[in-house]
Amino acid sequence: MKFGIAIFPTADTLGPAELAREVEARGFESLLFPEHTHIPTSRKTPWPGGGEIPYEYPRNVDPFVAMAAAATATITLNVGTGICLVIQRDPIIMAKEVASVDYISGGRMLLGVGGGWNVEEMANHGTAYPTRWKVMRERIEAMKEIWTKDEAEYHGEFVNFDSIWSWPKPVQRPHPPILVGGHGERTLQRVVRYGDEWMPLCRQESYAEDIKRLGDMAAGAEREPIPASLFMAPPDTSRLEKYQEEGFSRFIFYLPPQHFDKLLPQLDDLSEIVQKFA
Repeated sequence: MKFGIAIFPTADTLGPAELAREVEARGFESLLFPEHTHIPTSRKTPWPGGGEIPYEYPRNVDPFVAMAAAATATITLNVGTGICLVIQRDPIIMAKEVASVDYISGGRMLLGVGGGWNVEEMANHGTAYPTRWKVMRERIEAMKEIWTKDEAEYHGEFVNFDSIWSWPKPVQRPHPPILVGGHGERTLQRVVRYGDEWMPLCRQESYAEDIKRLGDMAAGAEREPIPASLFMAPPDTSRLEKYQEEGFSRFIFYLPPQHFDKLLPQLDDLSEIVQKFA
């Protein structure tokens, strides 16, 4: 069983390098950074969590900058996005960013992806909410072409470019694992089509049926079993044991960014859970 931490990298907590060293020292396998490029002040789209949008959402450091800092400060810790808003990033630039972080880390990057929820935020990047899933699929497919071919091209409705050269290539082959976030009606189809792992938010008591369905869909597509990571996993040993029995192979705890005198004790408490499973 693998355990990770997810946290918005902001100026209100430890810097990415120091944070990564603390996370690695406590036995965690991974450190994931969420992202929002910005939050429109109109606030027309309500936060899915209800109430006011969290303080950290418009204040996070770019996740690729944070990952690079975290990677150079650690030896074994995987660094990743949880999640990256692919629909708000140019795929050619992002392909280079992902490959560069994987190169800098020596093959320790995890690419968590999602479609996003903030209509105005994605609109500022030129993506319309109704088309976001197709945009995400095309951009991921295009990046796979860039990562795996010396001369890459892609021709879709939203992504279109003729043959290009782009290096470095990722250290991990064929590319860093793509963890597809979400739990919508068609999420599992997306996981099977272009993902390497499923990463739902912890919002229900059981995922046994979902994980079985994912396994059946993978087999139907002639794929090996697809692993699943639980995002915002509960710090409750009995619940984690149940989720482990259902088929999850990684638990990711979410921590709000806060001063180190509050953050480090919380990391210590979570590391005790990790040691119980170890």
